[in-house]
Amino acid sequence: MKLVTLKPVVDIEKCKGCKTCVKVCPVLAMSMEEKLAVANLELCRGCGDCEQRCPEYAITMVVREEPVMAKVEMEGLDYQEIINLCRKARFHPEQVVCYCTATRADEVAAAIMRGAKTPDEISYMTGIRTGCKVECIQPILRILEAAGIEPKPSPGGWQWYGRTITAWEIPEEVKKKYANRGFYFDEDIDLLNRVINAPLQGKE
Repeated sequence: MKLVTLKPVVDIEKCKGCKTCVKVCPVLAMSMEEKLAVANLELCRGCGDCEQRCPEYAITMVVREEPVMAKVEMEGLDYQEIINLCRKARFHPEQVVCYCTATRADEVAAAIMRGAKTPDEISYMTGIRTGCKVECIQPILRILEAAGIEPKPSPGGWQWYGRTITAWEIPEEVKKKYANRGFYFDEDIDLLNRVINAPLQGKE
């Protein structure tokens, strides 16, 4: 979950309509109206990307009058299904997959089970990818893939890329090639598997 305390304010006198803010918003909260940037505050998760990337300095992040919480309710969901989905994606359910917002794998899985089908929707529901936005796209894509979903970039959404290879997918020829150079691929995989399958705190 993430407590959203900031919101963007657009200075229409400075905005040149370049659409940079639209392209970098991880939840697609920015749009253009009459060639000027407009923020959808219901969608906004206060990451500040629009402010940081605006070449005209036309956006300022200010404190919200009332903070909002990005949170996925797990009540009513089968937590065993959440566990299974996380482990299929090679994550421990309680593993933090976004360090900026402390979002866990089970929250991402729960968002998918509640109907999220794209990184943008998952970011809106959980708050993941609204910090640095660098590392956490990979767990999102892996958990979506484990759920049988192959997301396509949403219209206007430019802030994510394809999934990278995992330790389990390294070809055998690569393992053999680097076996004598200080790489321990199989040992790493064994350790990762033990982490993934470790008991949950108070739930298993």
